[in-house]
This record gives sequence, C-alpha cells and structure tokens, in this order.
Amino acid sequence: MKIGCVKEIKNNEYRVGMTPDNVKSYVSAGHQVYIQRDAGAGSGFRTEEYHGAGAVILDTAKEVWDTAEMIIKVKEPLEEEYQYFHKDLILYTYLHLAADKPLMEAMLKTGVKGVAYETLIERDGSIPLLAPMSQIAGRLSIQEGAKYLEKPFGGSGVLLSGVPGTPKADVVILGAGSVGTNACKIAVGMGANVTMMDINLARLTYLDDIFGARIQTLMSTDAAIETAVSKADLVIGAVLIPGKAAPKLIKKEYLKNMRPGSVIVDVAVDQGGCCETTKVTYHDDPTFVVDGVVHYCVGNMPGAVPRTSTIALTNATLKYGLEIARAGLEEACRRNDVFYSSINTYAGEITCKNLADSFGLPYTEAKILVG
Repeated sequence: MKIGCVKEIKNNEYRVGMTPDNVKSYVSAGHQVYIQRDAGAGSGFRTEEYHGAGAVILDTAKEVWDTAEMIIKVKEPLEEEYQYFHKDLILYTYLHLAADKPLMEAMLKTGVKGVAYETLIERDGSIPLLAPMSQIAGRLSIQEGAKYLEKPFGGSGVLLSGVPGTPKADVVILGAGSVGTNACKIAVGMGANVTMMDINLARLTYLDDIFGARIQTLMSTDAAIETAVSKADLVIGAVLIPGKAAPKLIKKEYLKNMRPGSVIVDVAVDQGGCCETTKVTYHDDPTFVVDGVVHYCVGNMPGAVPRTSTIALTNATLKYGLEIARAGLEEACRRNDVFYSSINTYAGEITCKNLADSFGLPYTEAKILVG
C-alpha cells in the first residue's frame, strides 16, 4: 500500500503522524511511504531521518495526498485540505466529527473511508489509540490549570498545594476515565484537594481504592456538579462518549456562583466541550473569560509537548496501521472485527451510531457496508 504523511497545519500543532521508526516498519513490510518535507520538524524529526528510513520525500502536501492510498495524520483535516479528498482514500487520524459537521459532510461527499483513532474500541472496552493522548492531556490539564490560576494570567492567585497555614486549592474533575485519572494523579501529587465525579460507581470505587483518603469521589448529578464547581478553584472537564458530542455538564448559569478567577480546563473540547460556554482556543491564545471564570479550551493540548506526544501516539497507532496496510481496510476488518468500531464514514455513509445520533442522522453499520 502507498502510505502518506503530511505536515499538520492546525494552529500551533507540532505533532506528526509518523516517526522515522514507523516509516522503517512500513517499508520493511513491503509498503511505500511518502512524507512531506519537514513534516516531522516540529517534533524534532529531520527529513533526512525519514529518507534514511526508506521514505520518499515530497515537497508539497498535495503531492502526498494525491499519491497515497492511506493518509496517516494526527489531527482532523482543516477546510483547506478538503480539496485533496478522493474516493476510497483511507484517512487514519483523529477525526472528532461530532464537533465538525463540515468535515463530516466533505468526507461523505467524496467517499473517504474515515478511520478514527478516538472510536477504535478493543474487545476489553479500552480505547487504545485515544489513551496516550488522554494520558498526556489529563496531566497537562493540571499543569495548565495551575498556571492560569496565577494572578498574572487572570486567575485568582491560588497555589494548588498551598503552604502550611493556608488552604489548598480545590480541584474538581468531571469524568473518571483516562483523562480524569491522569489529571487526578498530578493534582494529588501537587497536593491539591481533589474531587472526582462520574456516573460510573464501579470506576469511582476503583479510584477510591487507589487514591484512598487523598481524594473525594462523588456521583455525577446536576445538583452535585453545581455545588462542586461553585467551591472549586480549578475544574477539569474530562468527559468522553466515543464518537458523540460531549454532554454539557457545566451550565452557563453555574459560572455566576463560581469564585472570580477560578479556572475551567475543558479537555472535552475536541468533542464540543462539556461546558456550555466552551469554544475552541489555540496555544497562542488559549484562554478567555466568562462571568469572571477563566476558560482554557485548547483543542490540541498534547501538541504543546509534541516530541512526547508523537512518540506516545505512534507507538499505539503503528500496530493497527500495519494491519490496514497489509490487508486493506476491508480485509483488516474481516480479520479483526475491532476495526469496524473505528470506521466513521464509508462509501458516503455514516457508520458510527454515536456520530449519527449527534446530528440526528441515519447510519449504516460498518459491517454491513464493508462486508
């Protein structure tokens, strides 16, 4: 198969879909790899390294898109990339289509086979291609939240850990999955008072066993969320329903009862955010203020640490990418039915139920279309 990887063009996105080591793995398996010049520069991978690993270096993104049968990216394509779509192209990347109807429509119109990292669900219920970025985003959420609590950045001037004789900061984490758990690890490690909220009692029981008296666990209800955020210095939105728009758990009216200078870090922003006042921001202008509350809603948080993020992500995606390249998407699905869960669009139809439900549209099961 002809595999392509282009330079990411999203604002302040420095990750890349393939490392030179990945190229070597694909080439060793008999595939041809085409890399856009300087695609990996933001993550510290030189073009010479890709060439040495066996890739063909092309100067422009258009050349790569036009040549490849499968494009491996990190972030969803932007509008200026829609022109490169063509029938039967396999697009293997984060798609987050529930928050991007124009992209979904462009993929349906052109017949792109959309294979989304964030909806590939293994038999044990894990989401292996989302997990590494969730881990990084969860840890970064506390790091960024702590920074924006500082007065020069618009925060209330609270130190997460406090010092002897002063109160510690109150951190509320909505969602006890991978993002939330990793946020919890860092918040606890920094000495904050941490409250974990989720609708899954078994998950809360697990975290209570792991962290013990260092955290408070609460069932997530509207009333409990409203009360918790009103007392919080830092709120982390870590909610995920694979393929579906995030539920709006933090209502705009709640903000009026929050402390001035408190901070919300909405990690769920890629899926539309779990706060009613969320809007996508970028690393060069990451925050805005509503009702005195600082909102940090960067849609590609792990892009701030691209070297770590690229290596972590490609460690996970390589295995599945090789399976697709080896057999083609259709045969890969027949050999490993886990792949059906990752297909969001195929032959001009929506094949992810949660995505279809987000827009009130019909869908067809991938297994029916792919065979």
